[in-house]
Amino acid sequence: MTKQFDMNTWLETPLMKAMGDLDPSKTQALTQNLMQAGLEAQALMADMAALQEKAPPAPQRPDPFGALEIQTKLAQAVAARPDRMAQAMMTYMTGWMNLFQSMSMGGELPRDRRFSDPEWSSNPMLDFMRRSWMLNADWLKSLVDAAGDDLTDAERTKAHFFTSQMIDAMSPSNLPASNPAALRAMIETGGESLVQGLRNARADLQRGKGRFAISQSDESAFQLGENIATAEGEVVYRNKLIEIIHYNPTRKKVRERPMLIFPPWINKFYILDLQPENSMIRWLLGQRVNTFLVSWRSADDETKHYTWDDYVEHGVLAALNAVTAETGAKDVNTIGYCIGGTLLTSALAHMAQVGDERIKSATYFASQSDFSNAGELKIFTDEAAIDQIGDVIADHDGMMPGEMMGETFNWLRPADLVWRYVVDNYMMGKQPKPFDLLYWNADQTNIPGPTHQTYLKSLYNENALSEGNFEVFGHPVSMGDIDVPVFIQASRSDHICPWHSIYRGAQNFGGDVRFTLAGSGHIAGVINHPNANKYQHWVNHDLPDNPGNWLSHAEEIEGSWWPSWWNWLKPLCGDKIEATPPKKHKLGKAPGQYAKMRLADIAAGKKPKGPYSDGTSPSAAPAKKPSYRMPAGRRQRS
Repeated sequence: MTKQFDMNTWLETPLMKAMGDLDPSKTQALTQNLMQAGLEAQALMADMAALQEKAPPAPQRPDPFGALEIQTKLAQAVAARPDRMAQAMMTYMTGWMNLFQSMSMGGELPRDRRFSDPEWSSNPMLDFMRRSWMLNADWLKSLVDAAGDDLTDAERTKAHFFTSQMIDAMSPSNLPASNPAALRAMIETGGESLVQGLRNARADLQRGKGRFAISQSDESAFQLGENIATAEGEVVYRNKLIEIIHYNPTRKKVRERPMLIFPPWINKFYILDLQPENSMIRWLLGQRVNTFLVSWRSADDETKHYTWDDYVEHGVLAALNAVTAETGAKDVNTIGYCIGGTLLTSALAHMAQVGDERIKSATYFASQSDFSNAGELKIFTDEAAIDQIGDVIADHDGMMPGEMMGETFNWLRPADLVWRYVVDNYMMGKQPKPFDLLYWNADQTNIPGPTHQTYLKSLYNENALSEGNFEVFGHPVSMGDIDVPVFIQASRSDHICPWHSIYRGAQNFGGDVRFTLAGSGHIAGVINHPNANKYQHWVNHDLPDNPGNWLSHAEEIEGSWWPSWWNWLKPLCGDKIEATPPKKHKLGKAPGQYAKMRLADIAAGKKPKGPYSDGTSPSAAPAKKPSYRMPAGRRQRS
């Protein structure tokens, strides 16, 4: 039945009635707080000006990531074809006609968390704003497809990305005057929410030293080793780049072959040990796995010059030396997560080349080795973008600052990780709640400039590892030489490492490969404890050329993929032996020193206390750079 609207309909919505029912005392409080909000806004502008004067000048590269350039190309591609332009305008006009019809009929819209407040449906004005924004959003996205072959695949990805960024920014939910929850909070608190929101913005601006470092979690609620990252263990090795944690066994017997984990060095390792109920570390210990983990050091003036080769030498190979010496095992199983997996692949290819067989198997979590179809992050890896990032590294003393890395990942999902907190923190004056995952997400790390540039240029831009052109210690390495058993996990909704990209890389290994696809995304798809009974995963022991063919013949299984992985891993772990506690090297307990070093500590010039395992300390003169030695009894392949 057609709905009829008159002025009374507009005025009888709960929000409009609340605005009309203000009593004199609330009106007075609102007036006073609006005046205070004006003063806070002036102070915010003054803070911005003062902090910008202190901040180092930004690199002067117009349109460094090609946003304006790609929008111009898109417009030219559509305008160059009159038939495309005509079809686009016809689609737009039809959309408007359908909009008014759907409003009058009360047509349902797709669910969107931004518009969950009932006022977006009950208030005709807000309903119109929401529907018109969705219409414009769909139409702008359709223009990218209308450009057809006039844009390359890379240009189309970039056009989709920047168009989506503009669309998300223009959402009416992001405007104080049209967000019903923000308006209601202002009325109910007599304007206090507005004042507090501006104070929150000022605090985030100060914390970010001139940029809005948006708070996503109450960081004061967490302390590493006390209520987060609490799995018990000992630091058994430390050099300038890594600490190795050996976790206390939780069973009387363990499997004889140790597990060595290489997490990403973007953020920190304890995503694998947030809380006892979702800790992969604790789960592995429960399966009797003798577990060792690498904790990477956030770059500072001692490590800012480290290269990819240094990460292979002082990271992967040093860890292998330490763990085999610690346990007496001749070989280990390994895990590589995200970029930690990419590093592991390059090291494995080198080890295969020189005949080093100390790695028995490799498991990869959300890790790419082929970057030809690597999704939206490719936007930041063309030549112009790499030049811009080079300027950023030069302006930050040779390091890629962790804050900028964190912002980049947040802007890949702006509705959930940016605008949501703009609304809650600044428009509604809320204080962030404690959330372990978001605490971890905000605990970023600096990256040595040379390592980061290799990652962007050689891997993302040139796809050198997949194509056999990537060099380790001066020699090209091939993934085809890697013939150890490999298990690869990808997540179906991963926006950082798309599963099609991971699948393509899986086909480059030279040995047996098992591929598994998990539900959810880059984090939740990996960290999914079986007890949570969440999501699903797909298994298929074949590896056809086409990922679509793999999925169409895969078996869908409810719940976590961890048990399926364990069925593969268990035969590779060896027999049960008596468990022994970690040795005491007087290097400290888990989670170690490196994980506790935050960006503010590094910016203040603080360093880990040490000592390093060679007896030196962070304040001592640099030790002679160790060289990689072939384990005894192993010969280089001819």
